[in-house]
Amino acid sequence: MDKTMQHEDLRELFCRRDRRSVSVARDFAREALAVWGWGSRADDITLCVSELATNALVHGVPPGRGYLLRLWLYEQGTALRVEVHDSGDGRPCVRAPAGESGRGLLLVVDALADTWGVGRRDPGKVVWCAFTLP
Repeated sequence: MDKTMQHEDLRELFCRRDRRSVSVARDFAREALAVWGWGSRADDITLCVSELATNALVHGVPPGRGYLLRLWLYEQGTALRVEVHDSGDGRPCVRAPAGESGRGLLLVVDALADTWGVGRRDPGKVVWCAFTLP
């Protein structure tokens, strides 16, 4: 289904536009976190991976395309960045009126990650969040 790349401090997974890709992304992240010894934050990080992957799948991946999940350690393994790259237009909908979709990014990622943001890529965007070990 997907292509992976693994290095000591970097894991990448390319996912096709398929609803099952979100669970694959979650499992991929959970496995990398276990190898890296990040069990104390695994639930928070995995939930954020799920949210970012879902947003990319639903809002950022045009038909026939996919998204890239990148996990990488930095600061000598005490910090972790999660990135989801997609080729869709626009930026994620962070604030939506009550009862509408698009609030997950604000509610989940903003609440659980230490920091997050959106960057440009050509084409598309990168939505990322970062964590540090307690």
